[in-house]
Amino acid sequence: MKYMALLVLALALGGCFGGSEKKEEYNKSAQQWYDAIERSIARGDLETADKQFLSLRSEHMDSSLLPTTMLALAQAHMAEEEYLLADYYLNEYLKKYGGGARGDYARFLKLKASFLGIHDINKDQKLVADTLTKCQSYLRSHGGSRYAPLVRTMVVRLQMAQYLLDADIAHLYERLGKEKAAKIYRQKSEKFHYKPDEVANPEGGFLSSLNPFD
Repeated sequence: MKYMALLVLALALGGCFGGSEKKEEYNKSAQQWYDAIERSIARGDLETADKQFLSLRSEHMDSSLLPTTMLALAQAHMAEEEYLLADYYLNEYLKKYGGGARGDYARFLKLKASFLGIHDINKDQKLVADTLTKCQSYLRSHGGSRYAPLVRTMVVRLQMAQYLLDADIAHLYERLGKEKAAKIYRQKSEKFHYKPDEVANPEGGFLSSLNPFD
């Protein structure tokens, strides 16, 4: 009886492994890989799409389809709120295809991914400050870009978030009787030139209220 049980288990495991084994894919044309990636993105299987991209890049390093694929994958990951992966594809794109209109678009997408990656300004204080700095830098060097108006809106929203954060910290220090620390944060909030009655705490959360892409 014990022998029969072991035999049944072995056959069951063998069937599972045999049935789940996938045929390895390789040596496809660039167009075939691109079409496969598009299908994977369409069905929401970004893990497979990422692997297929690695195959496309390995087998066709100079394909004209690579830049389009990178931007498509970046946007697909952004749609799934996977901003670090989106940023990876945008960085790879800019390393090799940084010039022209699509390069400007990729730089804008990096700012957008960074902005949308802010979920809680209290926890993401550094990301707020870094994103604000990057947006301001973009406007200095790409002030005439078609994306500049959106970036300016991001700057205003980020400044408002930073203002509210600094004001809240100052208020907290005042309640704790730490006047020196409170003064530092009051001065920080004043540099944005907002008046207390011009900025109200949002009711629905910072991200939903400050998102210029909704």
